[in-house]
Amino acid sequence: MGFEEEPAEEMETGRPERVPEEEMVPPSRRRGQVVSLHTQRQVRVIVAEPKTFDEVQSIAEHLKNRRPVIVNLERADGGLARRVLDFVLGATYALDGNIKKVGNGIFLSVPSNMEISGDIREQVWERGILSDIE
Repeated sequence: MGFEEEPAEEMETGRPERVPEEEMVPPSRRRGQVVSLHTQRQVRVIVAEPKTFDEVQSIAEHLKNRRPVIVNLERADGGLARRVLDFVLGATYALDGNIKKVGNGIFLSVPSNMEISGDIREQVWERGILSDIE
């Protein structure tokens, strides 16, 4: 009926006009894609102060779930502290993690996907902050 117009070039050459690739993509997809620059998720550090030996299993569970754990044994009696430390050392070793003493009776245990670098005591000693200790 004449309501539709045919492209002039198509009529002249007998073949359709070549459409650029970017015009073939829907307008919603032509825009640049948003990419998050923050690829690492937030790390939660667990602080544990076990009062009984029954509480050490939760420390191992946190390490299995790849969360670093600070174990505070300052208030624990000697026998309990030794048993807890032995268990945490074994769990850390079995999970291919790393453990380091960061204070008197305080230990940092990290899973295999993390690394502990440096020695806090040496860094503080160099600055002269601990000159009266030890």
